[in-house]
Amino acid sequence: MLMPKRVKRRKQFRGSIRGNATRGNKINYGDFGIVALEPCWVRSNQIEAARIAMTRYIKRGGKVWIKIFPDKPVTAKPAETRMGSGKGAVEYWVAVVKPGRVMFEIGGVSEELAKEALRLATHKLPCKCKIVSKADLEGGASNEN
Repeated sequence: MLMPKRVKRRKQFRGSIRGNATRGNKINYGDFGIVALEPCWVRSNQIEAARIAMTRYIKRGGKVWIKIFPDKPVTAKPAETRMGSGKGAVEYWVAVVKPGRVMFEIGGVSEELAKEALRLATHKLPCKCKIVSKADLEGGASNEN
């Protein structure tokens, strides 16, 4: 599972996810990608499940890029514990994803193979996603300017 080697602080506040992604919203490496349509926390095991689904479908051909990293610790207190007595222990790690963020990229395979692999991966993720090509995002960015 993905997690940081070391962190500056062991526990973090929950925070809020406002606005759209300003970084990581373009396809840089591959030809197709998965873009988040709503804000969410993606757990490290969900990232791994999506990666496995893609690589299995393309039979280890092509290349997959993971563009999100779980660097936020989420804590939880044990069941049936009374209030107080401090913050719980770190249970798992999440990547904070804003709408418009490209989460995975795939390249080196045909379009139909890539789209089916990405479709299988979207079922493993906790938020609504869409599959885009490099041309889709380039065209969308040039029309806005």
